[in-house]
Amino acid sequence: MSEILQVTVLGATGSIGLSTLDVVSRHPECYQIFALTAFSRIAELRELCRLHRPRYAVVADSCQARDLQGRLSDDGVHTRVLVGEGGLSEVAAHPETDVVMAAIVGAAGLRPTLSAVQANKRVLLANKEALVMSGGLFMQALRDSTAVLLPIDSEHNAIFQCLPGDYSAGLANVGVRRILLTASGGPFRELPLEQLAAVTAEQACAHPNWSMGRKISVDSASMMNKGLELIEACWLFDARPDQVEVVIHPQSVIHSMVDYVDGSVLAQLGNPDMRTPIAHALAWPERIDSGVSALDLLQIGRLDFQAPDQQRFPCLRIARQAAQDGGTAPAMLNAANEVAVDAFLNGRIRFIEIASIIEDVLDLEASVPARCLADVLAADAQARMLASRWLHRRDR
Repeated sequence: MSEILQVTVLGATGSIGLSTLDVVSRHPECYQIFALTAFSRIAELRELCRLHRPRYAVVADSCQARDLQGRLSDDGVHTRVLVGEGGLSEVAAHPETDVVMAAIVGAAGLRPTLSAVQANKRVLLANKEALVMSGGLFMQALRDSTAVLLPIDSEHNAIFQCLPGDYSAGLANVGVRRILLTASGGPFRELPLEQLAAVTAEQACAHPNWSMGRKISVDSASMMNKGLELIEACWLFDARPDQVEVVIHPQSVIHSMVDYVDGSVLAQLGNPDMRTPIAHALAWPERIDSGVSALDLLQIGRLDFQAPDQQRFPCLRIARQAAQDGGTAPAMLNAANEVAVDAFLNGRIRFIEIASIIEDVLDLEASVPARCLADVLAADAQARMLASRWLHRRDR
């Protein structure tokens, strides 16, 4: 690399953000932090600003901004603090930003990620909800720009590595039969079905292989995470839902596979550490050290696979149906899931009711074509309102 690239990290205090900062810090000759953002972990953001000295930081509201700005001044750190969605979009699209890590969890990441695409940045997409909510609009914005979109989810990054260099003509035209999206099965893969009703948030967040935030951990336990990834894969790789098969692989060593018509199956393997796909996307098409230890297949010894249990994981079925329905259905699916997961984490509902809320919302509100971003945001708001009503009835 001939120049130092300026990196903006949206969602810097989350697990993906911190992993990104770890990889960047290993290569100061290649990368420099331009902006960092956080929603609620302001103390952690202050420490990151002290360490990385970004030009900008972004927080959720003006009160947080004033407090952080004062503390950074006391620290002798000349970072300028911006506020809210406008601040996020500003740093994502800033002329001096070269690379944007889009790692904000949930619908909140949609607008700044779109801003980065429209500003022709190299976008490292960890925020799957941006594509789930507005897939057609997002991909059109990408085609209308010179932005480079690189997937960060370990599964989609694996698929990207296993596909030929140019698959824009369609998967069938490059000999791809199907995409095999692997899933660990989460902490409840073998739990007796009758015990699912009593599982706690702490149990759901105890992922056997990955270290993730609480919301994503619950999504993994319900396999909604894999349903969202199925929708994301359809948009990223121009695939139909029936071309994407989910396979449970408990060891999380094979991150996904591509099945070709000649009988070849290409797989990307590695230790379960998000620094691998982050380093791949940061340096693509080159390779850099990620800090991840080498994979020892002899120590692993075996690789297991099984089909997902549809009764155990109804969220996967619901997400696949939303992918097939298209339009605003995926945006409503995502919104209802965010409300339901938050309710579960706060002890308002049982784990098994997450799927019930989502399915009821999708049954109540028909999908319509998503012609513009306003259609997507309206569907998101409507689904959140219907899910909140469900919770209100449940609480009475």
